[in-house]
Amino acid sequence: MQPQADPFIVPVCHGEIEILYQDEHLLLINKPTGLLSLSSKPPHNQDSVHSRLIKEFPTATLVHRLDLGTSGIMIVALNKAINGVIGNQFQDRTVTKSYTAVLLGHLQEETGSMDFPIAKGEFPLQKVCYETGKKSLTDYRVIERNEKDGKLTTRVEFKPVTGRTHQLRVHSEAFGYPILGCDLYASDEAFFMVKRLMLHATTIEFDHPITGERIYGVSPCPF
Repeated sequence: MQPQADPFIVPVCHGEIEILYQDEHLLLINKPTGLLSLSSKPPHNQDSVHSRLIKEFPTATLVHRLDLGTSGIMIVALNKAINGVIGNQFQDRTVTKSYTAVLLGHLQEETGSMDFPIAKGEFPLQKVCYETGKKSLTDYRVIERNEKDGKLTTRVEFKPVTGRTHQLRVHSEAFGYPILGCDLYASDEAFFMVKRLMLHATTIEFDHPITGERIYGVSPCPF
């Protein structure tokens, strides 16, 4: 009988959740890097955005998630009906998001798109697959190019058109410019250059589920 692998235990996250906007229906929050969106199976990894928020907002439910290392803005519904309405906006692709990332290397074009179909790989990985992958599209815009100690990097704005798991990290690696600090898809060089995943959810735009007003939320990039 093969011994079971030890479960991955997330390091303690000392970062705090910041509430950017609040009304009786929803929250906009800023998630710190290193914090799970949802708790995993007990008794491991119970600390999460959801577990923290329900202490103050018992009916809070997450409309969407951010990966462990990704920081930035998230929508939190304060009841199931609101969750359903906003969830439908995600399905209809009327929610728009932008991310800030730092990539290894200098992208040549000022703007462009990363168009690679994504399929499930060996857990927890995703992979580019032209046979079974789902269409996945990411638009990018170069913010600035830098060089330090001979290392070339590019700061970009990402606007994902689709919302596949790990899409920005998979697309960046497939494009030849991995996100710095990515433990799953980046080269060792890109991973060890920084102390965190250099990916931040900067903006989100959606229709308020009750008023219909277009909401534009911003979480300034911390890096």
